[in-house]
Amino acid sequence: MKNKYLGLAMAALVAVSVTLAGCSRGGAAQSGTKLIEVEGGRFTDVMPAELNSMMKDKRFLLVNVHVPYQGELPGTDLFIPYDTMEQNISSLPEDKGARIVLYCVSGHMSALAAKTLVRLGYRDVWNLHGGMAMWASDGLPAINVSR
Repeated sequence: MKNKYLGLAMAALVAVSVTLAGCSRGGAAQSGTKLIEVEGGRFTDVMPAELNSMMKDKRFLLVNVHVPYQGELPGTDLFIPYDTMEQNISSLPEDKGARIVLYCVSGHMSALAAKTLVRLGYRDVWNLHGGMAMWASDGLPAINVSR
């Protein structure tokens, strides 16, 4: 009987440890990303530190969607206002599987643009969580950021 309770206690301790370890590292956000389900599919929300790491070996299109202009991240490829994504689709890759990373000042406009791109069939859309504001508050480099 004593071994039975000891076994149960050990199992409970392991379960709690695994749960706490996942929470302390952000669980799924450990890699700095989170999938956001939207109509027509999903996009990836990426934390500034993770995007900064991705910039070292940049293999994606980086698009500033904020209006009016209030600065940019180094390496920005395009400037397309968030509410004109559909009208400017010819500026985007024809390959709907190409990775596109969107950002704005707060993350709100870029999330709206991400929803539009998903609705239009793009399958690898990313949004900078917290936008340039969080990027700058994390001490990462930005160009001409208005405060």
